[in-house]
Amino acid sequence: MTTSVVVTGLGVVSPNGLGTEDYWAATRSGKSGISRVTRFAPAQYPAVLAGEVPGFVAEDHLPSRLLPQTDRMTRLALTATDWALADAGVRPQDLPAFDMGVITASSSGGFEFGQNELRKLWSQGSQYVSAYQSFAWFYAVNSGQISIRNGMKGPSGVVVSDQAGGLDAVAQACRHIRRGTALIVSGAVDASICPWGWVAQLAGGRLSTSDQPGRAYVPFDAEARGHVAGEGGAILILEAEAAARERGAKVYGEIAGYAATFDPRPGSDREPGLRKAIELALADARVSPEDVDVVFADAAAVPELDRVEAEAINAVFGRRRVPVTAPKTMTGRLYSGAAPLDLAAALLAIGAGLIPPTVNVEPAADYGLDLVVSQARPADLRTALVLARGQGGFNSALLVRAAG
Repeated sequence: MTTSVVVTGLGVVSPNGLGTEDYWAATRSGKSGISRVTRFAPAQYPAVLAGEVPGFVAEDHLPSRLLPQTDRMTRLALTATDWALADAGVRPQDLPAFDMGVITASSSGGFEFGQNELRKLWSQGSQYVSAYQSFAWFYAVNSGQISIRNGMKGPSGVVVSDQAGGLDAVAQACRHIRRGTALIVSGAVDASICPWGWVAQLAGGRLSTSDQPGRAYVPFDAEARGHVAGEGGAILILEAEAAARERGAKVYGEIAGYAATFDPRPGSDREPGLRKAIELALADARVSPEDVDVVFADAAAVPELDRVEAEAINAVFGRRRVPVTAPKTMTGRLYSGAAPLDLAAALLAIGAGLIPPTVNVEPAADYGLDLVVSQARPADLRTALVLARGQGGFNSALLVRAAG
């Protein structure tokens, strides 16, 4: 019998809410966290909007010894992990070290830390570069720092597949739970809103250059022009369902099915891989399309990519047959942190019986989607599908199901 893996804790750091409660209150009411960049002066760059995590003061959440050795993304991740563990009712010091692991995703690593140290190198000399540069920039640093802070010596790793990475990390965490690890910290937090990170994101060619927060990131809209970048994400605590029930843990939901595919070479005549990922995830969960109550879309806001996603959803579920939402229009795309945040939203939506809205979007009819816009929609939700795609051809699909 396959071990059921459940989520027992959530820690959220989002542009429209710091902490799970604030995030969900903002998301269900359609409150956006997208505005003009404040972490650096953006006027000289084509893109000037971002989703920045508000009100986060690292000194309020972490010991001072950690601050000189960590990038903003790691500080956010460590704080989100503390909140997720507390939410799950878990004290790591009470569990065997080798029964706990950490599997996260990352898209870029600690860009801001790296930028600051490179500035010192160029302007002052190598003797002024922090020794912590050796790892603070590294894409695996969040997994490492979470493991060290919490004494977790079980399976540890990081997945790098851009926006799809957050789902891939959760799936890998599930595999370790099924092999016998008691608890895995998973999910992702990214933060690269700094000049170095900004230039790298602009190079991808998919950032919106609009300066209007209400119309800059509008997937499945005739005026779609690219996405707004953001920072943040979500950390989840995963456990075997039987063990979670035995200790009386609150259960948000079950990770029911997952699949990943890779797109064919550009210019080939082969079909993109997203539809196959959806079909394989449904098969993995042993559910039919009719069992899915809502789809949390990847929502690239690039017309040709929106078309691919809409066609995949319609091919599997039928035109306008399943509600679709993209709450990331309130946060921007958070790179590896985007899909875990959608996963958290899906679990909270199931618990609340409410589909959060896709804000500011005027759906183009030819996409054929039942897009939930303007305001939240009450619904009886038991199964949700979360989709994520990474630049370079990554596709991931993950199904979550109501507890019990």
